[in-house]
Amino acid sequence: MDAAKTEAVLLRLLGALAFRIHCPKFAYMQEMLGRTISDIDFASYRKESSRISKLFTELGYQSDPRVRALFGSRLIFYDTRDTSRHCDVFLDKLEFCHDVVFQDRLELDNPTIPLVELLLEKMQIVKLNEKDIIDTIMLLREHEVGGSDNDIINADYLARLTSRDWGLWKTLTINLEKVKGTAQTLDKLSDEDKKNVDSKIVALRTRIDNEPKTRGWKMRSQIGEKRKWYRDVDEVLRE
Repeated sequence: MDAAKTEAVLLRLLGALAFRIHCPKFAYMQEMLGRTISDIDFASYRKESSRISKLFTELGYQSDPRVRALFGSRLIFYDTRDTSRHCDVFLDKLEFCHDVVFQDRLELDNPTIPLVELLLEKMQIVKLNEKDIIDTIMLLREHEVGGSDNDIINADYLARLTSRDWGLWKTLTINLEKVKGTAQTLDKLSDEDKKNVDSKIVALRTRIDNEPKTRGWKMRSQIGEKRKWYRDVDEVLRE
């Protein structure tokens, strides 16, 4: 990140490390709940891709050309000094179970993507795992829910996104309830932690539910679960 700043290359952190950095008060929850960090993930814009490749090469990383060929919006770099460590760079958007688009959003926060995108990064995953839930609990515990991106989880922006995409709304609302339920079962969380996270999820759901839905959303809702509303995603692994 320091090298990117020096070279004026736009890079923002996402993933577990971004959650830890953006939650300094409650970062201890990751360790307390057994959450480990295995790699480093970044977001940027496609227009920065050549400068990003040059930056990582100069830092001793080697790119994986297969990933760029398969996924035009993703780069992977392996540390030539320690091949167990790698960095993913997502360009313009995350393309997993649902799209999380970064257009005109990455400048709003630093050194991570904005808080609502951090939340979406996890809540768009259909097969949510324990690590995703821990990161989400920590994010909600640290930050208030409101109507801006000023160190607040932007519920207004989230409501607008889900009001026109029934599939995203479906996955996100299911996952928020999973997080809510799981938080209540974690013995290492205090009663205050559980109450706080619960209230944040209720606030998000209320704001999402109150947002008028588009015609397209309403039409798709009539089909419901009869048609799959998400992508199946396979993790890209190095052979």
